Amino acid sequence: MSGSDLPAGFQPPDWRARETALLAPWAMHAADSAGRVHPEPVHPFRSPYQRDRDRIVHSAAFRRLAHKTQVFTGYHGDYHRSRLTHTLEVTNIARTLARALALNEDLVETLALAHDIGHPPLGHAGEDVLADLLRDEGGFNHNAQALRIMELLESRYPEFPGLNLSREVLEAQAVRKKDGSAPPPLLETQVVDAADSIAYDTHDADDAIELGLVTLDELLELPLVAEAAARVDKRFGSLTAADRRRAVIHELVDFQVAELARTSLATLRSLSLGSAADARAAFGTGAPGRRRVVAHAPAVSAAKRELERFLFERVYRSDRVLAVRDPAQQKLAELFRWYVAHPDALPEGYRRRADAFGVSRSVADYLAGMTDRFLETDHARRLGG
Repeated sequence: MSGSDLPAGFQPPDWRARETALLAPWAMHAADSAGRVHPEPVHPFRSPYQRDRDRIVHSAAFRRLAHKTQVFTGYHGDYHRSRLTHTLEVTNIARTLARALALNEDLVETLALAHDIGHPPLGHAGEDVLADLLRDEGGFNHNAQALRIMELLESRYPEFPGLNLSREVLEAQAVRKKDGSAPPPLLETQVVDAADSIAYDTHDADDAIELGLVTLDELLELPLVAEAAARVDKRFGSLTAADRRRAVIHELVDFQVAELARTSLATLRSLSLGSAADARAAFGTGAPGRRRVVAHAPAVSAAKRELERFLFERVYRSDRVLAVRDPAQQKLAELFRWYVAHPDALPEGYRRRADAFGVSRSVADYLAGMTDRFLETDHARRLGG
């Protein structure tokens, strides 16, 4: 909708004034955005980051997250998370943190919704396969792939390739690549990374209990979980096993979010930041091991690392998970090799890009965009099962 399409007499809300009233000085104000690679007119009532959010939500890569593995490849059921439900949980946590810290919620929501769109089928298991197959051609990393989707692979607008997102969104995704190519992260970027950590630490544990990979009693040996359970027991008294488990998972999320907000807000106030640029400059100036402004207290960070070690050893690398994951990885590798040998079978856009980026990279682009179930279907069609 352009300005001329608005109803007569309609006065669109001024998003600049709203941001000025609600956002802290250290937030990234959309009025200060560095713009887009391909300039576009300012929308009459949506800020640049609102438009970015909508472009992510309407992208094919975002829709496909509904049928991509979060952790548990091949486990069919309605309870455990997909890559999409994980993304929505990260977004909810990130928005809560953004509001508590008076940051730009529209930018945070965009970054959270976009943070996993580069994941291939099979989650990290699929990423490992593609990284190995492309080890001599630059490798494969889901964060780099997300940036590639944003800038090139999505084809939804006739005026430019990709989604033409704001430079701050592209920069945030470049930060996630962790290759040193991006400037220090905005606070909004730090919030999304922290929300991602809270979500997968807690919800992977929840899914693992549901699938019978671990028990709540085993998790209670970890201080972070034991303390959450103690607070639940004190508040509610006796609960059924199912209700207690749900209450402990909820408490784990609530505690981490509240503690992160309190600790980070205290840090922000102590630094006396006057702008988003000041927040960038503050990155890396804290005590050793605390490079980020948006960060847990050291004791909580240590407890989270202990939970993550437990999940890695008992869940992600468990015999049951690997027994399902390995055959799925083999199918992905076989399909990659088939398409490299038969590039004419690629969809037209991928065939065109193969001239510029090579057959292997274009095959990886195509496979990375597949859902888990399409991978199964295409493998059966191309290779007979």
